[in-house]
Amino acid sequence: MEKDPFIVTTDLYNMNPYFLGIDIGTQGARVALADSAGEIIGSAGRVFELNEKSREEQSPEGWWDACVDSIRLLLQQEKARVAAPGIKAVAVTSTSGTVIPVDDSYRPLHDALMYSDKRSVLQAQKCTAAALKHHNKGYTAFNSSSGLAKMVWFVETFPEKADRLHRWLHAADYITGRLSGIWGITDYTNAFKSGYDISDYCWPEYLYNHLPLRKEWLPKVLPSGAVVGTISPELAAMLGLPASTEVTTGITDGCASQIASGAINPGEWNTTIGTTMVIKGVTHNEVPDPSGRLYSHRHPAGYWMPGGASNTGADWVTGEYGDELDSLNRAAATLIPTGLTAYPLRQEGERFPFMAPQARGFEPVGLPKALRYTANMEGVAYIERYAYELIEELSGEKVKAIFTAGGASNSDAWLTIRSSVLNRPIYKMQHVSGAMGAAILAASTSWFDSVIEAVKQMVKVDKTVVPGSHLVGAYEQGYREFVSALRNKGYIKKENYA
Repeated sequence: MEKDPFIVTTDLYNMNPYFLGIDIGTQGARVALADSAGEIIGSAGRVFELNEKSREEQSPEGWWDACVDSIRLLLQQEKARVAAPGIKAVAVTSTSGTVIPVDDSYRPLHDALMYSDKRSVLQAQKCTAAALKHHNKGYTAFNSSSGLAKMVWFVETFPEKADRLHRWLHAADYITGRLSGIWGITDYTNAFKSGYDISDYCWPEYLYNHLPLRKEWLPKVLPSGAVVGTISPELAAMLGLPASTEVTTGITDGCASQIASGAINPGEWNTTIGTTMVIKGVTHNEVPDPSGRLYSHRHPAGYWMPGGASNTGADWVTGEYGDELDSLNRAAATLIPTGLTAYPLRQEGERFPFMAPQARGFEPVGLPKALRYTANMEGVAYIERYAYELIEELSGEKVKAIFTAGGASNSDAWLTIRSSVLNRPIYKMQHVSGAMGAAILAASTSWFDSVIEAVKQMVKVDKTVVPGSHLVGAYEQGYREFVSALRNKGYIKKENYA
């Protein structure tokens, strides 16, 4: 009798391990299912119902509902449904700096305080002052996007709720707890901006001796990707997932994207150009930066993951050229190098790779649209090069490889410009979403020996762009003129990286 082809397919799928990544973002939930070779079997998501307060507070229960709905939608897809019995582990990524106060039953006492909530500006100043006076190491540049500032703000604003507070959770911790029933655990990357000392692996005493926090409110901290348990039996039965599915600690969204980009070994870096330009990489040692342009997360394998975020990125592209990108990119390929100096900063002030609150964008006046577009792409590439020179100067370690992600990586002309300005290859990867980064994290200790091995096996290069031999010399001159313009405007000092 001939075998049912569906059963054959099922058997083949179940010979392989699969990993579920969950991304809880600002605007919605996203899940992705990947195999051990990095192929995405399926993905799904649900948009949150947002209101005018959603930049300040969101409902953790709403996140959970969206998460469950997204998993159900995923498992309705034939390939994912067939692969489901082979799911080995799940991990969560979410926004950095978002925190939730919970009671002794781990129910939220208040909606999540979002990373974008700016009400804790004064508390951030108090946290920074306490850190500098009583600890003065690790992360001390707290601002309103830091989890620690929000904790202090909540305790001072809602003392009656603080009396019932049992634990502080980060966004990823909450979903991890709902998945596993295991609570009070976080990871290095989420704990970092809540004041955790990732050098000495401890919550510093100033947090509860000089700020209105209690030691018992602070979660246990483990490396990202550490297995904490298995999915709760009730949830496994409800969703149709294996009861043996392991649940790991989570990771922040930026670090998840870095993992998905392939930048996981010392010397490897990733540039993501979306609304802003975010650069993250891996070094052997912590990178000190008294100016606060760079800060360093702890790598799951014990290395360091420094990074910085510029106010310059690709926001000007969608805002000014959104309907004409195909034709403009074709034109740009014929216009490079332009020989022009432009800096497409569209807000006041720059924070990385230089601190200049007075900085303003600039460009030659009266340029035709295509030439203006091309010159501004070159300007972002010059900022990127300045950032990598700063990184090498501060770290004393070489940048060995640059990976890329974000909307800007979809422009071949821009990739050519960037590679030629940097005078090194740029690698664009196949799947660089936060959910994919979480799936790789889930595999890192449940199936592979480390996150480094998981990335090696699961991250694939989609495209390699090399410098144009006819462009490198011109862009070397263009870069020098760009840096000179920044100096003349007082945005950087005579010593480039001071």
